[in-house]
Amino acid sequence: MRALIADTLYIYQHLSFFQMTLRNSLLATLLLFIALPAYSQGFEQAKYGGDFLSVGGGARPLGMGSAYTSVTNDVLSGYWNPAGLSGIEDWQFAYMHSERFAGVVGYDYGAVAIPISGSDGVAAVSFFRQGVDGIKNTLHAWDPEQNRPRSDPESYMREFSTADMAFFLSYANRFSSEWHWGVSAKVLNSRLGPFADAWGYSIDAGVQMRGERYQFGVNVMNLTTLMKFWSVDHSELEALESFINPETGEPETLPEGTNEYVRPSIKIGGSRIFKFGDYLLTTAFDTDILFEGRRTYYINLGDVSFQPHLGAELGYKDVVFVRAGITDVHIDDENDVFVSPTLGSGLKIGAFSVDYGFSSFAGIASDLGFTHRISLQLTL
Repeated sequence: MRALIADTLYIYQHLSFFQMTLRNSLLATLLLFIALPAYSQGFEQAKYGGDFLSVGGGARPLGMGSAYTSVTNDVLSGYWNPAGLSGIEDWQFAYMHSERFAGVVGYDYGAVAIPISGSDGVAAVSFFRQGVDGIKNTLHAWDPEQNRPRSDPESYMREFSTADMAFFLSYANRFSSEWHWGVSAKVLNSRLGPFADAWGYSIDAGVQMRGERYQFGVNVMNLTTLMKFWSVDHSELEALESFINPETGEPETLPEGTNEYVRPSIKIGGSRIFKFGDYLLTTAFDTDILFEGRRTYYINLGDVSFQPHLGAELGYKDVVFVRAGITDVHIDDENDVFVSPTLGSGLKIGAFSVDYGFSSFAGIASDLGFTHRISLQLTL
């Protein structure tokens, strides 16, 4: 990791010399990631293996119902569509924090985009973390010989965290003044406290068309298939062997790590821009296409499921913004349709932008709480 950081800093100090090298390196990485899955064995399909990333980054997309594939054109593009990074002329920074399930699950996102001097290319780095902290480890607080809690159980308890993290390295450039392209190499880490963890990798690739009134975007996520490699620390789980399963009468079996793969998915969307004097109205429609065989409450055709998103943003003098959208469209067994509405607002003052987004987890009457996001953005 230290060597990687040192090499990255060296490249940024000598960008004019390494521009071609950077392009070639990204191409080589893409080819490597495509080739590796062909040699991997013993993987099981995971329908929700990378689902924590569906939260995305930034409060503006949330306010627009996550209909953002064709709209994105700033530092947030590393996730939504890497092609949207193309055209950034200044350094941009973004940070967002949100909480779900009444504050139980914390979500943090940060990104930086850097234009490459002397070319049309833009590089970006994005980081995601979703986790639950402060979980009590009670494995050693039980006395198996007495078959009851120890006399001082608190002294045997330790806290741990469970978290999913992702690191994106993105690059974007343009085919022409209207057509743009981008790729993101990503590494994922899932950690279940001291008990188990997994590392995964994949590639995203996107294109975007930006016209004066119409915009179009496609982002293929996990283009190379997301591969996750799990490992379990059995020494941390030895206490489980002293527990007897009441159904079988046998000691508990220690879990084993199972490698997983997640199939590619596609984000595709279009948007329309309307100008009314000092007002600018952007309307957008996106569809997420998944090939995992999701059935419950999804719009599906065989193993292919569809998740539509609808959003709009009204801006005044590029300073004040209000947003609304619809996401999480589901159809139940009785063919009743349920949607989750979203709302948002934004304020841009000089180099700073502050955005707020709101949604419910599963509809406005959800018992699972609401999602509030606040994101900050800085352009230098």
